Amino acid sequence: MAAVVLCSCQPRWPAALDGDTAAQPVQLLHPFEGAVFPRNMPAPVVTWDTNVPGAGRWVVGFKAGSMQWAAEGVLPPYRPPERRWRRLRTAAGTQPLEVIVAAVAPDNPHRAAARRVVRVTICEDAVESPLFYREVNLPFRDAVKDPSKIRWRFGGLDGAGPPPVVLENLPVCGNCHSFSRNGEFLAMDVDYANSKASYIITRTAPDMRLATSDIITWNDFRREDGRQTFGLLSQISPDGRYVLSTVKDRSVFVPRPDLAFSQLFFPLKGIVAVYDRQTRTFFALPGADDPAYVQSNPTWSPDGQWVLFARAPAAVLEMLRDTASILLTPEECEEFLQRGKAFRYDLYRVPFNGGKGGAAVPLRGASGNGKSNYFPKYSPDGRWIVFCQASNYMLLQPDSELYILPAEGGEPRRLGCNLGRMNSWHSWSPDGKWLVFASKAHSAYTQLYLSRITPDGEARPPVWLAHMVSEGRAANIPEFVALKPDAIRRIREQFLDDYSYTRAGNEFMRAGDPDPAIAKFQQALALNPDNAMAHQRLGFLLFRVKGQVQQALAHSRRAIALEPENGFAHYDLGFALATLGDVSNAVPHLEAAVRLLPNGFDRQYNAAEMHFTLAEVYFQLGRYADCLPVLARVLSHVPEHSRANYLMAMARAWLGETDTTAPFYQRAVAAEAGLGQLPDYHDLLSRNHLKLGQFGQALTAAETGERLARAAGRADQAVKLRQRAEFCRRQLPRN
Repeated sequence: MAAVVLCSCQPRWPAALDGDTAAQPVQLLHPFEGAVFPRNMPAPVVTWDTNVPGAGRWVVGFKAGSMQWAAEGVLPPYRPPERRWRRLRTAAGTQPLEVIVAAVAPDNPHRAAARRVVRVTICEDAVESPLFYREVNLPFRDAVKDPSKIRWRFGGLDGAGPPPVVLENLPVCGNCHSFSRNGEFLAMDVDYANSKASYIITRTAPDMRLATSDIITWNDFRREDGRQTFGLLSQISPDGRYVLSTVKDRSVFVPRPDLAFSQLFFPLKGIVAVYDRQTRTFFALPGADDPAYVQSNPTWSPDGQWVLFARAPAAVLEMLRDTASILLTPEECEEFLQRGKAFRYDLYRVPFNGGKGGAAVPLRGASGNGKSNYFPKYSPDGRWIVFCQASNYMLLQPDSELYILPAEGGEPRRLGCNLGRMNSWHSWSPDGKWLVFASKAHSAYTQLYLSRITPDGEARPPVWLAHMVSEGRAANIPEFVALKPDAIRRIREQFLDDYSYTRAGNEFMRAGDPDPAIAKFQQALALNPDNAMAHQRLGFLLFRVKGQVQQALAHSRRAIALEPENGFAHYDLGFALATLGDVSNAVPHLEAAVRLLPNGFDRQYNAAEMHFTLAEVYFQLGRYADCLPVLARVLSHVPEHSRANYLMAMARAWLGETDTTAPFYQRAVAAEAGLGQLPDYHDLLSRNHLKLGQFGQALTAAETGERLARAAGRADQAVKLRQRAEFCRRQLPRN
């Protein structure tokens, strides 16, 4: 954020910086009146609104004790030279330091056309602990597609620029991280081995290695129920033994067009599970494991005796199409995205009790207030809780603000450090004297801010840590760590393998970018020709997107040969064969797919469409009786599925039924009017009525079928139906 210098800074003090009652006020955007700077804080950014009528060139001045210094001809954002700032900081001592911004009047260099002064204080305390945080490129969709561009920094805030990058070029997405109380352990989400449930727990060191031996997967929690999980917003315990996470989850997690708020994320379903590093076991935390609620965002008290978490009644979505999916489609989230349906969390507290849990109790002051309350953080001494409050949802909310209340609950107070747009991702310094948080007050790219916290829980106006964040990057998840600033110099991953490329390919695939997805899967196979998932994904993309039929079939068959129980590959191959007309060979693969994935998995493999594809193949083979239970499964997921209702009516008609077909046919036509223009249903119905000797009903159906057949250009079918109608007329009694 270098200043634009229009002329050299002069040692003299410009007269325009002195008081002028006639001067217009300048909107000074930083620093803030009353802000407290730590004594090791580098030179701050001074920035202001230059849209002032009649303003000439701008000057910035600083007064500290008996020392004053000014820079002329500058534009915002401006940072004084570091050597000069250190002298000013020393001269100020514990007395207020004045920052003055003025616009020199064009017609009089000694007069200010606009002027503003703020007073800040240099604190006697330094911020000794380093910060660990993530820098992300925006919009969020781009970061997800290529996670190698995300990087992590670690270091103190006293440098003139950002701390060193300690982790970068990670080929998989890394997300929420946390450290144990003494900084001995780092725990972090890493989407290793094509699994968003992967989580790494490793010891900190100057030169760290992220190794596969340190990875667990939240999918191991109740694996027998067959439901996938992500493991959201995990937190390691203060002593490093346990980890809490939200599992068996379902979330709104969709990209948005707004650069500043380019994703909407909040969980709608989930319970809190615990992983015990000592026994290597997973278990639910009683009191935070009620499936009727979403229980998420757990955090520990400093002594590890209490767990705070956000809770809300689990959502029942109006547009849910796939009950087994974890992430929801924009269409399924329509009630939130388009209609702004409310979803709010309350904070609850439960004793950890060695993992036995207990009764969950709402936190007074952060529950039942008509707001969404989330991201609670205990102060290091256990006295206070700082949490986020917004009108709705969680995470990136423009109106989120920081509140503080006693740890046992009480009257919440809005913190004085809140800024105008999004206040979140807060972390206490280990000594409890400082709070770092993130905000978008000055940029669409999330910035870091630091506030002094008094012993009675008051927050002073914040200091913008502008020097900590690279231009064009958003900083999030800042965490103070109880280590020395040079305790971590480099973090290297040691699990770059074929699964890493598979995971990257999946992200491109989810984002609708098939070409880079195909390239990633091919890279995976170059490292490991026996990677079944890469073969399966290539089979899908090459057939459905590229039309490369033979290559697609070869990859799908190879995936099944490597993993005979791979339901995805069976469905890909069965679907492809059915599309190509090879329905007999499609059947065993489609049957295997619905057996292995009875509840589906995601949008591409949702239960309704998988079962419908099998039903269609049965129908084409004339296996009408086999169609019925499969179509019933489709309609149990999507009752208004037009084609399934139509096929159910047709299959029943082929089996000689008449009256039972009507409700299905009517629902089909109501959902898709074009199905009512097909003559086949009426053809079958007339045949069945005729066999039963119901000549009047047979005549009506035959006449309707003939009319529709002629309209559809089916001359032969129309002739057959006309002949049947004439036969029926002859059988009817004459008046």
